[in-house]
Amino acid sequence: MKITPLLTLLVFVFFWNCKQATKESAPVVDQKARLSPDERFGQLFADVQMARIFPDGKTFVDGTPKFSTDEILQNYAAAKNQPNFDLKAFVNQHFEEPNTYAATEHFKTDLSRTPEQHIRVLWDVLTRQPDTATRGSLILLPKSYIVPGGRFREVYYWDSYFTMLGLQVSNRADLIQNMVDNFAYLLDTVGFIPNGNRLYYLSRSQPPFFAGMVSILAEMKGDNIYKKYLPALQQEYDFWMADAYKLTIANPMSRRVVRLDDSTLLNRYWDDKTTPRPESYREDVETAAKTDRPKAEVYRHLRAGAESGWDFSSRWFKDGKTLSTIHTTDIVPVDLNALMYNLEKTLEKTYQLNQDTTNARRFADLAERRRRAVIRYCWNTQNGYFEDYDFVVNRQTDILSLAGMYPLFFQMADPVQATRAAKVIEQKFLKSGGVVSTLDNTGQQWDAPNGWAPLQWITIQGLRNYQQNDLANLIKQRWTALNTKVYQNTGKMLEKYNVMDLTLEAGGGEYPVQDGFGWTNGVLLKLLSEKN
Repeated sequence: MKITPLLTLLVFVFFWNCKQATKESAPVVDQKARLSPDERFGQLFADVQMARIFPDGKTFVDGTPKFSTDEILQNYAAAKNQPNFDLKAFVNQHFEEPNTYAATEHFKTDLSRTPEQHIRVLWDVLTRQPDTATRGSLILLPKSYIVPGGRFREVYYWDSYFTMLGLQVSNRADLIQNMVDNFAYLLDTVGFIPNGNRLYYLSRSQPPFFAGMVSILAEMKGDNIYKKYLPALQQEYDFWMADAYKLTIANPMSRRVVRLDDSTLLNRYWDDKTTPRPESYREDVETAAKTDRPKAEVYRHLRAGAESGWDFSSRWFKDGKTLSTIHTTDIVPVDLNALMYNLEKTLEKTYQLNQDTTNARRFADLAERRRRAVIRYCWNTQNGYFEDYDFVVNRQTDILSLAGMYPLFFQMADPVQATRAAKVIEQKFLKSGGVVSTLDNTGQQWDAPNGWAPLQWITIQGLRNYQQNDLANLIKQRWTALNTKVYQNTGKMLEKYNVMDLTLEAGGGEYPVQDGFGWTNGVLLKLLSEKN
């Protein structure tokens, strides 16, 4: 066919129109949508949170913008100085509020079911399917996962380990596999496992239980699971130990690693930002206002406390009583370093399975060094118990908490230490509903009178590891009886319980007691499934 000038022109017009049509139909990418909500919306965000438009600060950060970031900010700039401006009406016009109880919205408890039956039914209710595109703060995950319930509409890192204990009893290897895959995906794409899959959690993690999750899955599917997740396990370790090689006598700390006087390397909780937590913005601003300390310093300690999962507790308070004295990053936590010991032991095992004896020996040595360091710095001979270590003042904190049972859970203690720790548990922590988190009643949720499922499990298993079975079974009996009683009275499994006065609900913290509830379900089902 002869190519004429007219044909050339028609072909050009055709392809130009196609290009324009594609250009016009392509969605406009909101580059700011990948920012944490406080960074994304600036002064609007601060105004909304400080005005307490929503009683719970997490509501706004989980909301979905109805328009692009620039459009919302332009509209706010034009409207906020107008007479009779209504901030709440503006927010409702520009944001879609999340369903607070989305996971359990349509679920009705059938009290004819036993607690075990109830929990097995709840697994599917609390399961969130693989995520799709969103305008909001959610970090998309490729596979299904369990959310805790209530205001917690996303996956949470350390919660998931205890949830998996119940999934294991329920033979839900499929769901455990999906959740481990999701965490491995985050390690591969983000570089670590965030507190939860939200953009505003991208500056911190949570207690490193990933190795424990891999072990649960390996119990169900065999040791090849360790090999499959070796890259993820190594990445987890590299994240927590980042900058360790930089530490010197003159510069003994960086991010999550601390170099002590004898050159020992141990870990601490940390957060990369020094601003109020977006989900608790107003609370953090108010806390910082109660002290003359630099605000950035207070915000860092608050954020690090959130990374610990114990947000908040007297463990982190310099005066043992007051949130405004929080100094989390000054502390080497006994539980974190026990978890890091387990990660090192898991890497030793995994490299051994891979016939990499060099790395297996390296991690065996690192684990043993850490075990000795935890004994040296965290074992209190006088109290007969493990405590956190304040490396700034070179002494233990003298705050007794159930974090001190982690060395027993991971079998780091010797038999004499375990026996003495068991006596402390029996004499000081044991209450009518289980064991209490700390001995201090500060009004914070991780202090007395509250008991939490993960800490019951850590304590029970830690005691069993050293044949303290009578005490372990007593704690189990009291905890399961309390859970069952509350379920029969309310139809709910709660996030935490008052273990000191069984007529009262748990309290404290920055939000009401939540129901659902992932880790309570997991631990209770695991305990009820055991043969006495």
